[in-house]
Amino acid sequence: MSLGYAEKLSFIEDVGQVGMAEFFDPSNVLQCKINELAEMIQKSKHLVVFTGAGISTSCGIPDFRGPKGIWTLQREGKDLPKASLEFHRAMPSMTHMALVELERAGILKFVISQNVDGLHLRSGIPREKLSELHGDSFMEMCPSCGAEYLRDFEVETIGLKETSRKCSNEECGAKLKDTVLDWEDALPPKEIDPAEKHCKMADLVLCLGTSLQITPACNLPLKCLKGGGKIVIVNLQKTPKDKKANVVIHGLVDKVVAGVMESLNMKIPPYVRTDFFQTILTKSLSGDQKYVNWTLRVASVHGLTSQLPFVESVEISFSDNHKFKDAVLDKQPFVMKRRTSRSETFDIFLTVNYSEGCDCVSTKLSIPFEFKVSTEEDGESIDKEAVLESLREKAIEESSCGQSDVVERRVVSEPRSEAVVYATVTNLRTFSCQQSVLANNGDLKWKLEGCKRSRTGKRKSRA
Repeated sequence: MSLGYAEKLSFIEDVGQVGMAEFFDPSNVLQCKINELAEMIQKSKHLVVFTGAGISTSCGIPDFRGPKGIWTLQREGKDLPKASLEFHRAMPSMTHMALVELERAGILKFVISQNVDGLHLRSGIPREKLSELHGDSFMEMCPSCGAEYLRDFEVETIGLKETSRKCSNEECGAKLKDTVLDWEDALPPKEIDPAEKHCKMADLVLCLGTSLQITPACNLPLKCLKGGGKIVIVNLQKTPKDKKANVVIHGLVDKVVAGVMESLNMKIPPYVRTDFFQTILTKSLSGDQKYVNWTLRVASVHGLTSQLPFVESVEISFSDNHKFKDAVLDKQPFVMKRRTSRSETFDIFLTVNYSEGCDCVSTKLSIPFEFKVSTEEDGESIDKEAVLESLREKAIEESSCGQSDVVERRVVSEPRSEAVVYATVTNLRTFSCQQSVLANNGDLKWKLEGCKRSRTGKRKSRA
């Protein structure tokens, strides 16, 4: 987990109350509250969910104000928590995926998040049904045309500053900006306006994992009260808004939500993560027209200068009829340059090795090499969404990762370049829970099933 966001924020003396005590409702009380919340959700006509850092702690991302929160430890002069995984490899929790199911069922109308981890978008919540009030560490936006770019790497700046990339819209080309707010930045109208609108429409606002201290965001749930709406707060610490709530639940968010989903007889969908990279093979004739100078790149789909954060190395070998030596590219950018005679044909074999945090070890590819003279730009038409859905279905059916397929091909005539974009399933998480068994402190027993790293290139599901 990257703690870069907290470190990038401008210094502020007063970050509010930190190190607050945690409370756990007794098991019998928790059970009653879970049932009551499930009934309220079932009757709701316009459910809005308001989320904070507490829904992402089970993803390996520390909160800010809890006993081991970032700001709590900073104030106590203690070392910050060690990263269990890279920020960009964090995966949605049981709660994130339960919200996806509620949205797909038409029950959940809108999500408002104070988090910058981008996990609601990764989980599958539609962008038009989500307000990320404080921004997204993986999102860039164009200040000119408004286009948004979701990245697989953490954007390097915060505070709505210009980044190193430009808008890919040919008619625009403006410099992009990060979307994460610093302390002095006002909430963007694009995010706050729909959030306020849906809170006013809500008959139920469910607050999950938030201390409700940061203004003006913390006042949004209260806007449902004027229209007769109700508020439910699920958090381990007490909040300043508890007295306004109809129900306050002190328990781990994942376990409360798991119990609610079971009461509603709804399954929590699996999370399937798909990552993208491209191979670019560029060929040009030498001055005497006898040889082909070629360059092979394994690159990010976000641009040749962008890092591939999930790729550790690339192994390259060739078919038996060629003299080139095998090579291992272990530093980015992953680039190989060679020369061959104009008439030669052979195959290039790639093994793309993934970094820690990916459940699949590698993807193996084969690229045929043949020099052709072409005067036209062309490309194969591929239904990207259909390919991605097929990969998802296969991963779930096989309970494994590593499935890979082509989602785009582009050919440019001058210089002769062939670009192929690959999609690979790099992570799979399935969730199951049992409401009938409650442990000490009312903790709902639940099981997280994932994929185990193997040497075969695919992950096997835990038993």
